[in-house]
Amino acid sequence: MMKKSKRFRLNNGAKLILTGTFIASVFSGCYKAPEMTLEEIEAARAAGFSEMLEKTVSRPKGNAEFVAGKAGGSWYTSIGGDPKSFNMLIAETDSETSSVIAPLTESLASYDINERKWKAQAADFKITTFEESGKLDITYTLRNDLYWDFYDDKDGSRRVKITSDDVIFWYNEICGDEECGSSAYNGQFMQNQAGEWEHIDIEKIDERSFTFHFPNLVAEPVLATNMDFGPAFIYRPAKEKGGADGVKKILTVATDPRELPSCGPYFLTEYTPGQRLLYKRNPHYWDKDANGENHYYPEERIAQIIGNNSTAYLLFTQGKLEAYGPSPEELDEVVENARNAFEADGTPLAHQSKKGYTVFNSDGGMNASFWSFNQNPKNKDQAFYKWFTDKHFRQAMSCLLNRERIIQQTYRGLGAPKLSFFPEANKYYDENIKLQYLFDHEHARSLLALSGFTKGEDGFLYDSDGIKVSFDLTISGGSSQYSDIAQIITDECKKEGITVTVRPTDFQKLVEQLTATYDWQSVLIGLGGGSIFPTQGSNVWVSDGNLHLWYPLQKSPATEWEARVDELYHKAACITEYEKAKPYWDEYQQIFLEQCPIIYLTRGRSFMALQNRWSMDNVYYDNMNGATTEYIYLAQ
Repeated sequence: MMKKSKRFRLNNGAKLILTGTFIASVFSGCYKAPEMTLEEIEAARAAGFSEMLEKTVSRPKGNAEFVAGKAGGSWYTSIGGDPKSFNMLIAETDSETSSVIAPLTESLASYDINERKWKAQAADFKITTFEESGKLDITYTLRNDLYWDFYDDKDGSRRVKITSDDVIFWYNEICGDEECGSSAYNGQFMQNQAGEWEHIDIEKIDERSFTFHFPNLVAEPVLATNMDFGPAFIYRPAKEKGGADGVKKILTVATDPRELPSCGPYFLTEYTPGQRLLYKRNPHYWDKDANGENHYYPEERIAQIIGNNSTAYLLFTQGKLEAYGPSPEELDEVVENARNAFEADGTPLAHQSKKGYTVFNSDGGMNASFWSFNQNPKNKDQAFYKWFTDKHFRQAMSCLLNRERIIQQTYRGLGAPKLSFFPEANKYYDENIKLQYLFDHEHARSLLALSGFTKGEDGFLYDSDGIKVSFDLTISGGSSQYSDIAQIITDECKKEGITVTVRPTDFQKLVEQLTATYDWQSVLIGLGGGSIFPTQGSNVWVSDGNLHLWYPLQKSPATEWEARVDELYHKAACITEYEKAKPYWDEYQQIFLEQCPIIYLTRGRSFMALQNRWSMDNVYYDNMNGATTEYIYLAQ
């Protein structure tokens, strides 16, 4: 919904969260098209690119600086569903909760993806390397103007200064307590130079400063320690009284939003379930423009809870939403009715109309949703467990994933296959390291044959035990795009005698299946955050991670290849020189692309329409930063 800064806020443990929406595109919905040959698909894609790019605006962020604006106006946006809680710990596993409370929080540092540089946010930092002992410290010093403020506190009597105790409490007692189940827990441990596991300790220096002590060198110490943190004066009493369960039970959605303190650019002042959330500008927020103004300019932000994209589109056309990502079937109409404030190359027009809207385009996003298979031994008595733990079966499924058909029928030709493991923005991305198991029915059949699968006279596929191959594919019930892709997968698998049953599921129920009950078979889903750094996603890619999707929280690696991934990850994370680390990260990527525990889908080209009543001076749109609108202000 609203983000604190488009400079990436990569948090403690470089964790990722599940998301029920597509990461790579603002598209939703589907475009029904007849099945086409690969040559026809390629021609349609080229034509679509050319036509749409000529009528839309390309305006990447680059190193452009923001200009000072004026406060005022109401920004209307939307979210897909109600938050589960107002609790920061719960937000780790609930994307709606995370987005709802993000404007009330602050991170220690931020990453400028264009400059490829870490910058101070809530705190400045200093890294000290001890070459002789092979250890490292990073010391943070909090800004002196950071406070927890309350919206109704007119005289400042409830104001609480943020100190190092807030951060230390959060690190030790929330993230560092295994009972709390934080996805940042595993990121607090690393191997020393002797290969032994040690805790990354935090030490209080004074009221504003604290130091993280690493038992080994680490390539990205800011990434490993950057974090949002909650108000200790609220969470500490809950922890002392009720332990981890006590923490999880506070700040429910029944809490009066005005009782939520904020150190971010906005206060949450109202929540009407199923309808909307209202935010008011925080005049005390530290990040000021050249005129001394909090440069989050809209006086209020109204997030309407809209589960239906058709309703969102209607509201946008009526001027009741400020920005909208058109679905493929809406794109023609949206583009034709635009009154762009720029030329196609991003050159501003001399006189921007305050009526209508501008449509921006960007390349496909850096991440993509994926198809994964349950390998948790909890299900070892199920036939699918034997299939899913077979590398050849997973590779065959990759060969049955018709990405070109997905691009044409779901993205209207405006997309590209996602064949790499790391995105292009990751410095260890290598264009030569790509998935080899591409759409090819013949190759799929040969891989299945290697593991004893045969097609019967009835046209169905059977395993070596004579069991008919049939499994479920779970998707988020609110996504028509996932539904369309699932049907394409079902159709391609049917050609090989495999029965796939699509199971639309409420997203929160789906998260519970993936992280608690493990009673799922295969799934289409995405991870928020991307992998700008190779160590980002420590809770996913390492075998003991709580979001190691196909088999989480392993006591020891279940397979030789997962053991090798763990080894490569932990070794490379401690190597600061690019050339020395690259062979490790190369092999790391190659293993995932060979083993296919997850199979990435596609990256759709994205479009955003923005109402012209807002000045476009601080508006940018590209695949690395997404939509940069946080410093937007009303056109004068």
